[in-house]
Amino acid sequence: MNYTDILHPQNPVQSRYANIVLVLGTSWLIALSAQITFQIPFSPVPVTGQTLVVLLCGLILGKNLAAAAVGTYLLQGAAGLPFFAGGKSGIATLLGPTGGYLFGFLAAAYIVGMLSELRYRRSPLQAATTLLLGNIVIYLFGLTWLVRFTGEAQALQLGLYPFLVGDAVKLVLAIVIISGGSWLTDRFQLVREPP
Repeated sequence: MNYTDILHPQNPVQSRYANIVLVLGTSWLIALSAQITFQIPFSPVPVTGQTLVVLLCGLILGKNLAAAAVGTYLLQGAAGLPFFAGGKSGIATLLGPTGGYLFGFLAAAYIVGMLSELRYRRSPLQAATTLLLGNIVIYLFGLTWLVRFTGEAQALQLGLYPFLVGDAVKLVLAIVIISGGSWLTDRFQLVREPP
């Protein structure tokens, strides 16, 4: 049994409604994780729980559902819901110093989801590599955008170095979550399917 057995019922109408609920629920989970915020005094970029949730979203849901969930999250935040870090919202936040990271979430969710569909999550090492690649994508978008506000000399000091340890911890946590989920899924499958 894998996630597709649960997320894609045989009935197309059921599947459509299940996917809508899944996308909305995941977008709200991302919004909730954005409220777990630690502001670094010298940086415009806060530490949040979003990275963990976005990367797990890609790994578990696959590219289309993960990108839809992150896109829905961004649209809701842009429309004025207090979904961005620290309860911020609006187009100004998307165009502000952290906007690149937000759009990076969308790209990372899609790429991690695509790799997950290609079975790059079979082992903890493959999952870790996939998640690390997703994190790099987020940094590429975020730092490229942040340079516009801080200049090249400051972008790495304000938008990368302070976050490396925290992101390493999040990646380890993601692997633990995925490994635990795989273990539970395997046990659930043994219970459901007779030998």
